[in-house]
This record gives sequence, C-alpha cells and structure tokens, in this order.
Amino acid sequence: MENLSHRLLNIAVVGHTNTGKTSLIRTMLRSAEFGEIEDAAGTTRHVEQATITAGDLPVLNLHDTPGLEDTHALYAHLKKMSGKSRLVAPVNILEEFVTNISMHDPLEQEAKVIRQVLRSDVLLYVIDVREPFLEKYRVELEILTRSSKPIIPVFNFIAEHRQELNHWREQLAVYNIHTTLEFDTVAFTFEAEKRLYQKIQTLVETQYDTLQKLIDYRAKVWKQLCLSGAKRIAELIVSVASYRESKNVRPGHIAESLNEDKLHDYVRKAEQNCLKDLLSIFNFSEKDVAIQKIPVSNGQWKLDIFAPGIMKAYGLDVGSAAAKGAAAGAGIDLMVGGLSLGAASALGALAGAGWSTFKRYGDEIKASVRGTQWLCVDENTLQVLYLRQKQLLEKLMHRGHAAYDTMQVDTPEKIKLPEDWSNLISTLRQNPAWHEASTSRNNNKQYLEIESKLIAGILHNETEPAAKR
Repeated sequence: MENLSHRLLNIAVVGHTNTGKTSLIRTMLRSAEFGEIEDAAGTTRHVEQATITAGDLPVLNLHDTPGLEDTHALYAHLKKMSGKSRLVAPVNILEEFVTNISMHDPLEQEAKVIRQVLRSDVLLYVIDVREPFLEKYRVELEILTRSSKPIIPVFNFIAEHRQELNHWREQLAVYNIHTTLEFDTVAFTFEAEKRLYQKIQTLVETQYDTLQKLIDYRAKVWKQLCLSGAKRIAELIVSVASYRESKNVRPGHIAESLNEDKLHDYVRKAEQNCLKDLLSIFNFSEKDVAIQKIPVSNGQWKLDIFAPGIMKAYGLDVGSAAAKGAAAGAGIDLMVGGLSLGAASALGALAGAGWSTFKRYGDEIKASVRGTQWLCVDENTLQVLYLRQKQLLEKLMHRGHAAYDTMQVDTPEKIKLPEDWSNLISTLRQNPAWHEASTSRNNNKQYLEIESKLIAGILHNETEPAAKR
C-alpha cells in the first residue's frame, strides 16, 4: 500500500445557485447519494466534502459549496472594506471578511463559500450555459479571482446548447479566462472527466504524478465497467439463444402452450435480470430506466448432429474417419432399431471416440434423430434482445449521476448486428447446455470466441446491416 501521508488536493466547486455543483460531484463520484439535488435555488446550505481516490490512495477532496446568492451585496461589502485599507491585497480583504463575519449576518452563506475558496488549491466554477451571461456572473468571477486561486470554468448542460456555449466562451475570453472545460453532468462522457483531471494537472504541477495515477486508475476502472456491461449482455444472448423447451414432451395443444409460456417467461426474466445487473454495474437504480416488455416469439428447431459445430462439441474431429463415415451414412434411408443408418453410425462413432459425457447427451441425440423438435427463441427476438441491451449500455455509459429523467429503452429501428450473427446463434442453439454458466462452458474455446465477437460488437460497433447477414 502506498504512502498516504502526501497532502491531498482540495478542490472547491463554486458558482451561482442551481448551476449543477452538486450534480458535478455526483457524476465524478458515480453516485447519486451525495448531497441533495432539487430544481430550486439554494439547495446546498453547507459545505460538503467527498474524497476521490485511486484505489487505496486518496488524491483529492471535492468541496460542494452553497450557491452565491447575493453577489452584489458581497461585492459592495468587499469594496467598502478595500476603501478603508487600500494597501491590503485583495486576498487579505477576503481573509478579513471571513474572519469577522457574524453567524447571522446576511452574507453568512457567501462567507462559507469564500472561506472554502481560500482553503482550496483549485476552483471549479460551474456554469449553466443555458443561462445568459448576466452581470451577477461577472461580479462572481471578479470576487473569486481576488482569492488568487486558479479557476477552471466548467460548462454544464451543454447538450443541444452549442450556440449558448460559444457565447459564454466569448464572454469569459474578455476576462482573459481561456482554460475552460465542457462537462455535462447529465450527458456524461468519460473523456470530459479525464480532461478535468488533466487541466488540474497543468495548474498544480506539484501534484502532477499523483493526478496521473488517478487518471490512469479511473481510466482502468471505466474500461472495466464498460467491459463488464458488454460481457453481461453477451451472457444474456448466450443463455437465451441456447435455451429451449421440448415441443412434444406431452402431446397436445395445452402442453405446447404451457411450454411456450415457459419459454416467454424465461426470456423476459433473463432480460430483466440483465437490466438489473447493468444498472448495478454503473451504480444506477431501476427508477433510472423504463423498458418495454419484450415481444417474444418462438421458433422451431431440430438439432443437426452432423453439423461440424456439433461434431466438434461432442469430441469428434470433423476430419476423422469416424465422423466422415457417420456423415456419409446419413443419407441412407434405412431404419435400424428406430434410427437411420447414418444416425446409428454417428452414435457409434461418438461412443467409439471416447466422448466422456456421452451418457449425459446420448438420449438427447437419439431423440433428435427420431424427429424431436424444440421450441426456441427465434432470431427476430434475439436481435431485439441484443439491440435493446446494447442501447441501454450506451445510455448508461453516457448518463451522469445527476440525471433524474427516466431513460426510455425501446425496440431499436435500425437492425445492426455483430459480424457472423446467424452463425453465432446457430452454434449457440447447438449447445443447449450453455444456457447456464459452468466451468466447462466458460473454458470452452468455441464459447470464448463467440463471447469475444459479441463483446466486440457491443463495445466497438463492429456490426453489419441485417440485410447482409
């Protein structure tokens, strides 16, 4: 464990009321539990602190300050104090102000902010770009610059407000403030968070190496979060595509209907469990998302024991003499004990190949060559399932923890799927045991290849139009 005796950076998050100061800290913490957020002025009444760490190494403290509500009165008061002592530096005037302020003074809240400003190394001045650049903001900046602390203006709520953002940049440039940052606490991007730490690096060079550790750590954690989300979706697709219900266990319309209901329930519960896990990975709750009930449709499928993927999964080398003999006999329409000659040859070849788990699947193979069919989730449903969860993951990756609107996850209109989608699904259907996680499945080379392709499609958009499948 690294030495924790180093001095932590203190970052004051300041600005006018209701600009998103608490929202910024929540998003940086990836937690909706910090502070209170309401669409009303003056929600934060006291200075609150949160610590950002790189693993076990504390790096900086974030201080959430009350909003500056009466900057004109504060400015007038400081100006009066300066008039009485013209030789005193502006920062000394601020120090004198916070030292002598009384508990019930009308400027008590402003004093709380200034006191924390003076104790901090860097100021993050949060700006709601939807607001016009009014005189009160100019006054705030003038007061804050008297502290002699480096200031980074943080532009919040920038989505769909590029014109307003440009206007703010122009106004700040007049005051020779050019080191700004776009950080939308609702429409989050990890790159914005990374740039924030990098800007602090340039302002506090003595902490450069420690901040770099933080940047590297946060990047690693973010990458792992996204990968975990993609792996969870891949697990969903594998389990649902591999799942099936026997179609003729109990002949009759009622029995088949019950099996269809069971299949539909399995798919919907599987998606709901995946949704919960994705929300948990990114530290959101179910109130953050609304998802339509998936329209499940089932198909019919018959196991092809002569398919190369099945032969390989069952332990036969596709190029072996036994496998070739089994495949060659498959076309002979001769019944031997209820099995075609080709099926009987295949079963014998499998047993002769020393397949260790033949007893486990032997009955299934016999049933398949006798014409047994299964209900399975059809490809359209699997496509919707994959695309909805991918859409959800993308929204979670770009959702700040200050967002309070409910995400809508609908059936996507554009059908784009991972490369070789149909073959992936076919292979999954040929491996019904994969619908549940197991050591043998998770170590299976073919399974790992499928998982890798699904994850690549989810994270890197290595997809192709459905029309090309």
